[in-house]
Amino acid sequence: MKHVKTIRLLQQKFSFLLDVQAAKKLMVISLLAVAVFFFSASFGDSFINPLKVLQAFLGYGSDFDQLIIIDFRMPRIFIAAFAGMALAVAGAILQGIVKNPLASPDIIGISAGGGAAVVGFLAIFSDSNHSLTVSIEWLPLAGFIGATVVGCIVYLFAWKDGVTPNRLVLIGISVSAFMQAITTMLMIIGPIYQASEANKWITGSVKSADWDQVQIVVPLIIVLLLITFFITRQLNVQELGDDTASSLGQSVQKTRLYLILLCSSLVASAIAFAGAIGFVGLMAPHIARRIVGSSFGVLIPASAAIGALLVMIADIIGRTAFSPLEVPAGVFTAAIGAPYFIYLLFRNPNK
Repeated sequence: MKHVKTIRLLQQKFSFLLDVQAAKKLMVISLLAVAVFFFSASFGDSFINPLKVLQAFLGYGSDFDQLIIIDFRMPRIFIAAFAGMALAVAGAILQGIVKNPLASPDIIGISAGGGAAVVGFLAIFSDSNHSLTVSIEWLPLAGFIGATVVGCIVYLFAWKDGVTPNRLVLIGISVSAFMQAITTMLMIIGPIYQASEANKWITGSVKSADWDQVQIVVPLIIVLLLITFFITRQLNVQELGDDTASSLGQSVQKTRLYLILLCSSLVASAIAFAGAIGFVGLMAPHIARRIVGSSFGVLIPASAAIGALLVMIADIIGRTAFSPLEVPAGVFTAAIGAPYFIYLLFRNPNK
């Protein structure tokens, strides 16, 4: 246990164990995420020298560089990074609740609920000329409401003298399939523009991000991440099993409800502005667990950093690989995530 140190703060009122090796690995991952955040501003329709990017950050760049970097590229980078963090941490929470590394927010219907709400919004608020009768800026709110409501519905349907992980997953899969069916039906009977707009959102894209969205979603996700970090002990206890958690004084069902609501809020916040970017909630926690271990005190921040990395890199590839066309970031996370999921199935045949 030489690699573990006890940290005491606030006159020993607050203490925790710090795994030094895991902390070093977390620092490397975080620095890599910061580097990608910075260098991603160089990529787009035209490559901008990183030195000019730094000058733009400091306010000394040319007006053209300031416009491209600060006004056009930085909002999408912020949204990509924080959406990746939220999805990854939500995945870590769900995997802790279900006690299965193959679990992800996608399987319990939260993303599908947001997608159905968005398509429903486009259908309800369209007139006979197929034009929206309200501002498109209300679209993220519809996605947030849909994802959150479906998360609550899944929990309520899964309740039977408490909520067991297996029952939660099975109900989630059923609700997700139902929501996807509703989404498909609305897209088929709706106007062409509706299907096109909905497809971009469902796939997951940060192309239309702006500073107004950043000012809303970044503080919200920061608050949710801080809440998650301060309840990591509850997550560690949940992984010990219901009987052990109860014997340690935890109210298992109440804690599980809070964790599901927290998971739903994180996913809803991310997909409201970045769309339903798939597989991040599966891959990031699993990669983080292999690097830093399974203790949630370090797993949560590591998952956040890796989630941000995945979405930012996917966005970079999406806006450069097929230039001048832009491919949604969700296409690349799915292209990596689907084979990775199959790999995990073979590695964990009993899960």
